[in-house]
Amino acid sequence: MKIISYNVNGIRAALKKGFDNWLKEENPDIVCIQELKAMADQIEPFYKDLGYELYTETAEKKGYSGVAILTKIKPKHIEYGCGNPLYDSEGRVIRADFEDFSVMSVYMPSGTSGDIRQDFKYDWLDFFYQYANGLTKDIPNLIISGDYNIAHTAIDIHNPVSNKKSSGFLPEEREWLSKFIESGFIDSFRRFNTDPHHYSWWSYRANSRANNKGWRIDYHMTTSPMQSRLTSASILPSAHHSDHCPIVLEID
Repeated sequence: MKIISYNVNGIRAALKKGFDNWLKEENPDIVCIQELKAMADQIEPFYKDLGYELYTETAEKKGYSGVAILTKIKPKHIEYGCGNPLYDSEGRVIRADFEDFSVMSVYMPSGTSGDIRQDFKYDWLDFFYQYANGLTKDIPNLIISGDYNIAHTAIDIHNPVSNKKSSGFLPEEREWLSKFIESGFIDSFRRFNTDPHHYSWWSYRANSRANNKGWRIDYHMTTSPMQSRLTSASILPSAHHSDHCPIVLEID
């Protein structure tokens, strides 16, 4: 089974860049989308002909944030949001429960616009740590896929020294991600690949993508009981529909 996570930076913009044709060729079973930036009725039903159902959790503010799950497998249940109105108003969490595992699409806040949003991000991280770990008591086989807006270690960012005071690579954020993993989650990409220079996001500035000056901030985090089912994980930098690229997880 192939699961893809992709921050598309606007589904309508991505479709204009051939997202639907790419999706047909890649043919994943499940796709977790972040930064949908559209209401459900604004999205053309391109996915129907490809055999998917689309489930969305959108932000109250039009053209902002939003997450979705495309799936060829009928879920038992869809959980819209995380039960916290502060975050659900921004469309940050959606979860699909299947027979023997669950998949969550999550878009974690960015703090790059200033101190107010950085503080919002820290509050979110505190909340999400408790929320995710609480879920694992009832959902032991859980995959949390999405844009975490944090590069974890020095090999996950092109220039760790100059970015040590940048939101997304701050010590407190990196420590949180370490704590999250230590609480019982697996960074699936690092389970299979420990090499540097693998990134999932690049700035639009200074020809960053062509020079591979990026950050790895998108993850398929899985609970520990899923470990024996993980068969491969990869990043697809050749897909150019966004400032992010897709990440792939394959499971038995």
